[in-house]
Amino acid sequence: MLLLLLFLLLLLLLPLLAVLWQRQPQDARLSWLAGLQHRVAAGTLCWAAAWQQRRLEQSTLHAGQSQQQALKWCLQGAQGPRGPLRGNTDISTFRNHLPLTKASQAQEEEHEGQLSPPTSTQYYGEASLQATLLGLAALNKAYPEVLAQGGTACVTPTSPWPCPLPWPWRALGQVSAPGAKRPGALLLKALRSPGLRALEGGTAAELLDVFVGLEADGEELAETIAAGNPGVPLPRRAAELREALEQGPRGLARRLWPKLQVVVTLDAGGQAEAVAALEALWCQGLAFFSPAYSASGGVVGLNLWPEQPRGLYLLPPGAPFIELLPVNKGAQEEAASTVLLAEAQKGKEYELVLTDHISLTRCCLGDVVQVVGAYNRCPVVRFVCRLGQALSVRGEDIREDVFSEALGRAVGQWPGAKLLDHSCVESSILDSSEGSAPHYEVFVALRGLRNLSEENRDKLDHCLQEVSPRYKSLRFWGSVGPARVHLVGQGAFRELRVALAACPSSPYPPEMPRVLRHRHLAQCLQKRVVS
Repeated sequence: MLLLLLFLLLLLLLPLLAVLWQRQPQDARLSWLAGLQHRVAAGTLCWAAAWQQRRLEQSTLHAGQSQQQALKWCLQGAQGPRGPLRGNTDISTFRNHLPLTKASQAQEEEHEGQLSPPTSTQYYGEASLQATLLGLAALNKAYPEVLAQGGTACVTPTSPWPCPLPWPWRALGQVSAPGAKRPGALLLKALRSPGLRALEGGTAAELLDVFVGLEADGEELAETIAAGNPGVPLPRRAAELREALEQGPRGLARRLWPKLQVVVTLDAGGQAEAVAALEALWCQGLAFFSPAYSASGGVVGLNLWPEQPRGLYLLPPGAPFIELLPVNKGAQEEAASTVLLAEAQKGKEYELVLTDHISLTRCCLGDVVQVVGAYNRCPVVRFVCRLGQALSVRGEDIREDVFSEALGRAVGQWPGAKLLDHSCVESSILDSSEGSAPHYEVFVALRGLRNLSEENRDKLDHCLQEVSPRYKSLRFWGSVGPARVHLVGQGAFRELRVALAACPSSPYPPEMPRVLRHRHLAQCLQKRVVS
């Protein structure tokens, strides 16, 4: 704490130092002050991250005790009568008196089209700060020059870092308030900085929108850069932008920023396709890092391993209070009992259960994770799917990951096609099953294919039958009709994300739904069908 106070005192003296240093040119003085502030902020970050790391080590070594404390905190913060739970942190008593509640399969409320998160997110502040500090420290360790002054740029209004850092860490330029700047201005600022080492976006889907827009508006952006700021034209940089765009999307980020090392986005569910598209095209050859795993608008997992090719997350034992509900594929057992973090078994899949400290409800979030390892006594997991994003018109219950596998197989058989995004609608939502068996309406955004032949459309239905015996049986008996595939135009899914994010109660960051449950959302895509 004393070290932090000394750092803060030094920053308070910076204006006085600027006044005393009058003999230096103004630009030199400002550059020196900015550099000093950046170095102080970086040093403070290291100190704060080390403190958080020590706390994490202790809490994960004593996971059972840490979860008891988290439960006690939840009970103390709950509103209203608690009966036998008052002052009682016994896990068995807690489970017996608070039954599990399921999050609605449809995250959207029909009334006024507002999104309704299943749990309160007011208690995520500490977890968000911990994820941000440890994530920045881990990123700096894996890529030492990323946090250098001018080394990063965020090109979306939202930040991938869960917690806006207070002063003095703002000098690092890592975190900005959501919606603080226009996307066009952020992209222009990044394009004017060829020395970037890290590119940030709120989510992978948002970053995908940025690159698609960059290609569409490339000439206009080049002209703006050529004009430059008042008195500072940048014709050479504009020429570099034009040349990079002429070579196509593959590897575009590396051509624009030759020193770029890593892309930072926040994993919020439904982002796998956007990450895959970015890795295959615009951000080819770059590492991807998500500092945290976000569910229902709040942080529930920490990523301490930027070098891992696939996101792995540690479930910490502090607040919020997390339980794990075993998932059995093909047959959900309503009577299944939850387990604590230290009791999780490697290789098994679990649904996340969070306790809301305001209303004191144990909510099954629908987010399924698989345990792949351990950090001290706590599980390290990878995201699998969201149960609320399953398709079922005749009780077949095709999970999000199963459908994505089938769609990936089908797209792999469409010559030259690269999948950018998709969403599904059960036919009853759009009243499209009149006179036919119920079926799926599938909307896809593709790169490299402008029209879908009937042969290509049929391949998705065949792939679905390969991955789901139940679906194959229903198709054989005619109880379910063939899936209908629609190709949507550029910007269709961006419009859908705008509609989702505009809802007042939309979680941050907004998850990308793969199954749309309401007509007005489905019509956002239906009206943009081109094939």
